[in-house]
Amino acid sequence: MEPPRVPTRTVLFQRERTGLTYRVPALLPVPPGPTLLAFAEQRLSPDDSHAHRLVLRRGTLARGSVRWGALCVLDAAALQGHRSMNPCPVHDTSTGTIFLFFIAVLGHTSEAVQITTGRNAARLCCVTSRDAGFTWSSARDLTEEAIGDAVQDWATFAVGPGHGVQLHSGRLLVPAYTYHVDRRECFGKICRTSPHSFAFYSDDHGSTWRHGGLVPNLRSGECQLAALGDSLLYCNARSPLGSRVQALSTDGGSSFLAGELVPALAETARGCQGSIVGFPAPPPSRPQGDGASTGTRSLPHCVHLCPGFQEAPEAGAGGPCEPQVPCGPSCLPQARSAGLGQSGPAVGPGGLPAASAVSPQRPAWLLYSHPTGRRARLHMGVRLSRTPLDPRSWTVPWVIYEGPSGYSDLASLGPVLAGAPAFACLFESGARASYEELSFCLFSLDEVLENIPPGRQPPSCTDKPSGTCQSS
Repeated sequence: MEPPRVPTRTVLFQRERTGLTYRVPALLPVPPGPTLLAFAEQRLSPDDSHAHRLVLRRGTLARGSVRWGALCVLDAAALQGHRSMNPCPVHDTSTGTIFLFFIAVLGHTSEAVQITTGRNAARLCCVTSRDAGFTWSSARDLTEEAIGDAVQDWATFAVGPGHGVQLHSGRLLVPAYTYHVDRRECFGKICRTSPHSFAFYSDDHGSTWRHGGLVPNLRSGECQLAALGDSLLYCNARSPLGSRVQALSTDGGSSFLAGELVPALAETARGCQGSIVGFPAPPPSRPQGDGASTGTRSLPHCVHLCPGFQEAPEAGAGGPCEPQVPCGPSCLPQARSAGLGQSGPAVGPGGLPAASAVSPQRPAWLLYSHPTGRRARLHMGVRLSRTPLDPRSWTVPWVIYEGPSGYSDLASLGPVLAGAPAFACLFESGARASYEELSFCLFSLDEVLENIPPGRQPPSCTDKPSGTCQSS
């Protein structure tokens, strides 16, 4: 049997001798063509606190390859006295406007300092382009409008990183996470915080923005979203719990049901950002790989998570940990709002959406990218799920790059490679460290199906909660 093929790789951003480092990729296809916009953070060093500004390269797709333009510094995407981080673009197909969201963090204040002190130093900002990324508006600070008084209970927050999505209704969604202050009364210090994923959204083509409800239970951080129907939204998030966390929204991101662990999607040590993209399932006549059925199956009545696991609140400085409560194989982790003030849509058996809450939808598949190493950020892999509502449906990975690798962002390009659905991935890579360069590769769905090893990876229940999911 021949070894899996590795797609051709192009280095778009490379660490410079001066120490300038490029990290945290975001990739956005914009029609026609499509044009590909590759965003990144330019840092003075690999450290988060040395982030500086955002940069962009524009690519034109033609005859199965991409021609890239020169690096462009996005001077408009900045607030004075702040560093720009976490590029997260979303395209409004109705107006043609590109919204590039980012956070502007005061000075060199690290995320860890914000979490420890409970003093948020981040601002929610965006710039827009109406000409496929050639020119950009001045920065717009949306913090007061989109977050408001809730920011008083957020130790810090960030968007993405990666890409946002647009629903069929026209709603624009930007993935995000916050460290919610659960308890402050500890001798004047923050006693406990917990990370939770959520989304910012707009129903008026970006004129105004609001924040949705938080994933209420499991610790979830950097995340991305995929639309599975008109209002059904899938969230896949980084977590310090040994594997990824997924959560569903049946109201288009206004709120989320309780999250659940995805044992088939293991995290690296300390966790790592990953990317998710949804796309229409191919016709049944297309190759099916290991023989799994196409489309989205009906909602399961139970999901077999790791027995005995139910997350206790994250322990902060002096914060006590509650004991874990035994949980049978047919129950999900219980949602604990812990002062979040969130209410979710109707749920059915096991905490999953009630059948009446999910409307018939066009079948969708999901593609996911993340390092496959368990102890270190190594070997960028791509996995496929043909039944997104089943956390056990993920295939084993197709490793598209062997070596150090980290953050990534996927894009679905449509049938641009000989009529086959195509995808692109922009990811951190290197020979000795994952932050040496940002690489780009292009591949088709047929290549994914041909190179995924047969069979599925069995879930593992050996992972234990540990640490926090601070970005790095």
